[in-house]
Amino acid sequence: MANICLVEDEQKVSAFICRGLEENGYKLQTAKDGASAKALLQKTEFDLIIMDVMLPDINGIELCRQVRFTDTKTPILMLTALDQIQNKVSGLKAGADDYLVKPFHFIELLARIEALLRRQKVTEAVEHVLTFDDLKLDTWSNIAERAGHQISLTAKEYTLLELFMRHPNKVLSREYIAEQVWNIGFDTGTNFIDVYVNYLRKKIEKGFKNKLIHTVIGMGYILKIEK
Repeated sequence: MANICLVEDEQKVSAFICRGLEENGYKLQTAKDGASAKALLQKTEFDLIIMDVMLPDINGIELCRQVRFTDTKTPILMLTALDQIQNKVSGLKAGADDYLVKPFHFIELLARIEALLRRQKVTEAVEHVLTFDDLKLDTWSNIAERAGHQISLTAKEYTLLELFMRHPNKVLSREYIAEQVWNIGFDTGTNFIDVYVNYLRKKIEKGFKNKLIHTVIGMGYILKIEK
């Protein structure tokens, strides 16, 4: 089941889209403005983002541009009532993958979504070698290397590293890590996430000057190059 983020301030439009997509088996979370959208995208991983251009606090094109600073892969479908070629060009240049003009038939929206998700799956299948700085992970052979030196990982450490490398420069909460790696809810009374992150850190950072996995106090962890 694909998880979709809908950024739309018009309540009737939002309800219409949510009802139709949920009936077709999609899971949705909604935001009414740019600020709440950024907060939602920061803590939750989505398969697709549907974003209105006209938002109350920020232009959707600018919001799209900001999202693309930390998320270069999640497909973005822009919605707008402005049927002008310059608006479409601006949206695509900002990082949108597709553009749909209001009013639209729901069947067309559904077709656009299905096409974007199909394209994303093909892209992910091709990108089986993940790289970040001097770190490399081959998801077909399950081999991890840093600067050409192979790293021995347990199954969970490998899955945890893959999660970080598929979401570079993005804060991953303990709740999200628990769901994705262990398929369970996070118990705030335990520290097993911190323990495993520490195990992984030691293996990929031992002997190297540059640290890659950083703690974001009160939020979680992030894979980034410290400048």
